[in-house]
Formats: sequence, structure tokens, C-alpha cells
Amino acid sequence: MPNLSKPGETAARSITLGGRDIPYALIRRPRKTIGLAIDHRGLRVSAPPRASLGDVEALLAQHGNWVLKKLDTWQSAPLATGFEIVDGASLPWLGGDLRLTLACGRNQIIWSGDSQTLTLALAAGRSPQALLERALRERAGDVLYGRLVHYAKLLGVAVPALALSSARTRWGSCSSQGVIRLNWRLGHFPLPVIDYVVAHEVAHLKEMNHSPRFWAVVEQLCPDWRQRRLELRRLAKLIPVFGR
Repeated sequence: MPNLSKPGETAARSITLGGRDIPYALIRRPRKTIGLAIDHRGLRVSAPPRASLGDVEALLAQHGNWVLKKLDTWQSAPLATGFEIVDGASLPWLGGDLRLTLACGRNQIIWSGDSQTLTLALAAGRSPQALLERALRERAGDVLYGRLVHYAKLLGVAVPALALSSARTRWGSCSSQGVIRLNWRLGHFPLPVIDYVVAHEVAHLKEMNHSPRFWAVVEQLCPDWRQRRLELRRLAKLIPVFGR
């Protein structure tokens, strides 16, 4: 198979690991190294356009036990909780419960009760989903930027640009240009968990890898990061599912 030359192109492939036929998506991206990711969608491999299929499969073979273990973990994990957007419903938000109120209006977003109540004033015939996602995304963006500023100052680096993402399972990333992407769905977690993710990505501004030096920076910013990471993994299975 010839190398994919255009970033963003995806090919469906498979490889035999531990006697099992493992399908995976091979995605070409403008990056320097080959990366592996596993979630509810299965195994995804991100590779630079210049990387050969042999390079990709050699890395998969090298990490075969890890791939199989992660796939088994995802397959046995409970599904995230579905969420029905109705008047009086509540959802986890910043460590507490956020109560939703649906009313008639002109697609207005109204926060009240120290941000523990969110009213969606909907125009006739409009679905609340898009307005709810917009409200939570905007509020999460404010919180995440504040924590980003905090940890950047703590580490003594310039405050990076922030972009919000909507991925189902990837909580953050840091590009080689120093742009940090954070998932707005982090708002469903308590602040200590959010801080772990933010500190993790800010640490990449010093170390663009996951070497011992990188984890030393994370520990400097967040000494109990191991416990917070465990909590992130536990709660990630329980957050409500809605939106794009």
C-alpha cells in the first residue's frame, strides 16, 4: 500500500496482535511521530505522511500487549450515561449538580443561583440541545482559560492560546506551536480533575513528550496528579452524553 500523502486522509487497516485480528484506522497528520489512541471507537493510529506502513506496524507490534489490554478495557467498560434534556433535569457540573430549567423565550441563556441553575429560554419549536451545548461550552471556556492562566504563571511561561474541542474522550492536547486544546466537556468534572488535565497540557510547553522530565513538571504543578488521573478515568465513564 502506498503511503498516504495528504494530512487528514484515513485508511482502514488491520494487524494481527497476539493471535487476534485487530482493525485500526490509520490517519495521516502533520506530526513528527506516530501516535496510538484507543477509545470506544477502537484503535486509531496517527502518523506523519512520510511514515511507511512498515513503520506503523512495527510500532504496533512493539506495543501489542498495551494495545490488547486497552482494547479489552474499553470493551468491558460501562457506557457513558445518556442524558435527556427536560425541565428539572440535573447534570454534573464543576463538582456539583447543575439544574436545568426550560422556558419560552428567544433562545436566551440565563445562569442563576451562583451558577447552579441554568435556564434555557427557547423559541417555539426549537430543540434545547444546541442551546445547552452553547451555554456549557461558553461557561467551560471561561473556567478553563482561568485555570490555564493560573498554571502558565505557576510554571513561568507565557499564557498559550486556548482552543476548545468537543471530542468524546480526548481531554486535552498541546501542539508544537504551543496551542493548547481543551475539551469543553471537562466542565462535567470537579475542579481538581480539571486542574490535572490543564497542568498536564501546560507541562508540555516545557517538555513536548512523556519522558520522566515531563512527569516531573506535572508533579511540580500538581503533586497528587496520579490520584486525579485515576479520578478522571473513573468519572469519564459517568458523564452525560449529548451534543456533537
